[in-house]
Amino acid sequence: QVQLVESGGGSVQAGGSLRLSCAASGDTYSNPYMAWFRQVTGKKREGVAIIDTDGSTAYGASVKGRFTISKDNAQNTLYLQMNSLKPEDTAMYYCAADRVQWWLLPSYKYWGQGTQVTVSS
Repeated sequence: QVQLVESGGGSVQAGGSLRLSCAASGDTYSNPYMAWFRQVTGKKREGVAIIDTDGSTAYGASVKGRFTISKDNAQNTLYLQMNSLKPEDTAMYYCAADRVQWWLLPSYKYWGQGTQVTVSS
């Protein structure tokens, strides 16, 4: 079992920045693959960024070049630095974890409760 708790969401104007955090606890050793997703009510959950066990990363096309995913293994915390935010980035942001690498597919087993990001124009 893995427990995930996101934080850092909020309201920001377009062009601003936010940093999301996801604190992981439980069997994180067996479930090392982590990712960020986002979802707007009524729409599909969208893959934002993933980080592999070797530190390599991948991003969704809509955020590439603006968002950066990172992980502090000692603290079991996943981060998402979001720069140059746009109104279309407004969504609930979730972190996810699994023992399987699902890349940007929303098939991860463990999910946090989400943190809301609202970007105004």
